[in-house]
Amino acid sequence: MSDLRIRAAATADLDDVLAFWKVAAKGTSISDDRDGVERLVARDPQALILAEREGRIVGTVIAGFDGWRCHLYRLAVHPSARRQGVGTALLAAAEDRFVALGGRRGDAMVLDRNESAHRAWEAAGYARQPQWSRWVKPLAG
Repeated sequence: MSDLRIRAAATADLDDVLAFWKVAAKGTSISDDRDGVERLVARDPQALILAEREGRIVGTVIAGFDGWRCHLYRLAVHPSARRQGVGTALLAAAEDRFVALGGRRGDAMVLDRNESAHRAWEAAGYARQPQWSRWVKPLAG
């Protein structure tokens, strides 16, 4: 894993990130477009963390902190790079970011049907909270 580089995404990376998510991420979000991700990076330039190998994106995580809670989104690893420590390195970078910002607990958005992700999150020390449900409402622009 010594050839793995972890860094914050830049605006120039966003098209590659969106293409990467089509291959490596499960499910989609209303903000999985250039405009949505561009706003994320403009508002919090350190939130979108990339893992690169040989100049290519092999993993991503969004480590969002709102000043109160630490939220993890879009932990995705390229299928050819799974089980090689990429997700572990990304989560370590995200957790380091949270601690530096004063965060006390991270939470992750994980699809119920993504069984392989459940195992990965559990291995990283995260536990499902069955007493909570996510409630959403698309907002008109």
